[in-house]
Amino acid sequence: MDVEFAGRSVAIVGAGIMGAGIAQAAAMSGHRVAVCDQSSEQLEKAAQEIDRSLGILVCKGRIDEPTAAAARNALRFCDSVEEAAAGVDLVIEAVVENLEVKQRVLGAAAVVASPHAVLATNTSQLSISSIASGLGQDADRVIGLHFFNPVVLMRLIEIVRGLMTNDATVEAAQAFAVSLGKETVLCLKDSPGFLTSRISAIVRLECLRMLEEGVGTAEDIDRALRLGLNFPIGPLELGDRNGLDTYLLVLESLSQSLGERFRPTVGLRNLVAAGRLGRKTGAGIYDYAADGSIRDADSHG
Repeated sequence: MDVEFAGRSVAIVGAGIMGAGIAQAAAMSGHRVAVCDQSSEQLEKAAQEIDRSLGILVCKGRIDEPTAAAARNALRFCDSVEEAAAGVDLVIEAVVENLEVKQRVLGAAAVVASPHAVLATNTSQLSISSIASGLGQDADRVIGLHFFNPVVLMRLIEIVRGLMTNDATVEAAQAFAVSLGKETVLCLKDSPGFLTSRISAIVRLECLRMLEEGVGTAEDIDRALRLGLNFPIGPLELGDRNGLDTYLLVLESLSQSLGERFRPTVGLRNLVAAGRLGRKTGAGIYDYAADGSIRDADSHG
């Protein structure tokens, strides 16, 4: 595969928060992007969110209207992996953090994508080698492309090499990241949590512990880390943005592989059990208004 990755065709599987963000970033950078999801409602929601985000960027002067229009025209939405991935140069799955689901999605995409297509996973903590193990002869094309939320604004993409990932796949993944205007770090060892999730998970977990112990309110804990430690967003608010159900899955996986220090708190389990999953459900650690802004800063941990 060419080292350059400009104006290529990309398939995004999963139209949730991360999938929509990746699709928007790719479309804004001149790639032709197909987004698929088994939920037509989620596809519609993703399309609306991308349109809203592009409008905000135009209003803030970060992009001009022709760029936004070109990005909208570069996007198409469909309901099957086979349709989205047909003949593409790059597939990025952004589905639920479940090994079997990710293997099934990338396996289906590999059959119809270009024979040299990169098969990327946006997992934040699952083993790339384990995901690749279900793809047989296509395992050397599997790589981790870990984006950060909000994708359009965050500068980093974490690239994770699996045991079977070949050099051409790594080079193509890095070239794609550069085409988006991102910087990269390469995780050389396929270790649970990679370079970033391992650290962010433990920081957020300690914030949850302090919240549940009554050391401070969610608002003050987040403010302390923003103003005192220069975090761009408080860890508790970030957890709500990414989804507390997703975070619980991450912690359960990390605790199995790295030990007791990653064990989820009772409060987190209770929030998920109660359906308080974060901003996407209107309530999590914080309560949210219809426009997604924090409405009530009192904690519920």
